[in-house]
Amino acid sequence: MEYKRSIIITGGAGFIGSHVVRLFVNKYPDYRIINLDCLTYAGNLANLKDIEDKPNYRFAKLDICDFEGVLALMKEEKVDGIIHLAAESHVDRSIKDPFTFARTNVMGTLSMLQAAKVYWDTLPEKYEGKRFYHISTDEVYGALEVTDPSGVEPPFTTKASSGKHHLAYGKKFFTEDLGYRPHSPYSAAKASSDHFVRAYHDTYGLPTVVTNCSNNYGPYQFPEKLIPLFINNIRHRKPLPVYGKGENVRDWLYVEDHARAIDLIFHEGKTAETYNIGGFNEWKNIDLIKVLINTVDDLLGRSEGEDMGLITFVTDRAGHDLRYAIDSTKLQKELGWEPSLQFEEGIRRTVKWYLDNQDWLDNVTSGDYQKYYEKMYSNR
Repeated sequence: MEYKRSIIITGGAGFIGSHVVRLFVNKYPDYRIINLDCLTYAGNLANLKDIEDKPNYRFAKLDICDFEGVLALMKEEKVDGIIHLAAESHVDRSIKDPFTFARTNVMGTLSMLQAAKVYWDTLPEKYEGKRFYHISTDEVYGALEVTDPSGVEPPFTTKASSGKHHLAYGKKFFTEDLGYRPHSPYSAAKASSDHFVRAYHDTYGLPTVVTNCSNNYGPYQFPEKLIPLFINNIRHRKPLPVYGKGENVRDWLYVEDHARAIDLIFHEGKTAETYNIGGFNEWKNIDLIKVLINTVDDLLGRSEGEDMGLITFVTDRAGHDLRYAIDSTKLQKELGWEPSLQFEEGIRRTVKWYLDNQDWLDNVTSGDYQKYYEKMYSNR
């Protein structure tokens, strides 16, 4: 079959990537979607069981740092678009092993950029109709203070440009024109990769676009991250380790809303632009955890607040940024995107998914999913 477009999605077996792959495979049957993933601990093809037999889908087990392998794949599939999600993303892991984060996030991105440049340079139309879309994080901007200059004690209610209300713990937000101030090896590696993407546009004219997103949540997230980890711990009545006093503030975005934004920006975003994607949904960690406890307890038929005693405060993480808050006004005004779910609805849907999919969660936490795919691909 002759496909209208051929798109590589890197990190497509991961949390956000699997949602993007699923969306594109189902929404665009006339697109060839290649899921490029090397299946590290965070990559799990069980995330995509429902679309793995679709005729327009292909999985390619490949390391993004393998420049020759990526280039060969691009030539074979006549790739005209790349959505680059593959990255090491856990801050605690970056503190313990910064070299892995530099290799994957910086050198891997450089490998993808150079492969796109080299291949597209050989085509008669060169960069016409091509797009390199790089997904980054709000953490590259550094941290915001938790303050309210009017003197009102936070949290206070403010109004997003969409007309929806959200909790706000300060007047300042991350906007696309802010300078970068990364504070962890993870965010430093992502900041470096962002600079390479923009440099490839400025130097070579590569048609790039960059987005910075806030914390994602939803189904299929690897259970080292706060929400799935704590849902599982509450279910099994294990301690809930909270850094410091739980005062750190994050803006939360439902992963399917993020996937919709990626789809929109890939097709309609302006070349060389940056767009922030946030949920207008700020929560202190401690307040979020209490919502999780109440939601899990309710869905499991336990009494309200029964598991509040599981909260355990631990020594704060080194370089722990106090507050992240994304301003998505540009994306809303220029492309018409806005989040579809209020947090309480999204978190209830998320908790229910993890409780209903305990086999998936057990398979991931035990590591059995890795053994299965290691055996599968060792025979190829």
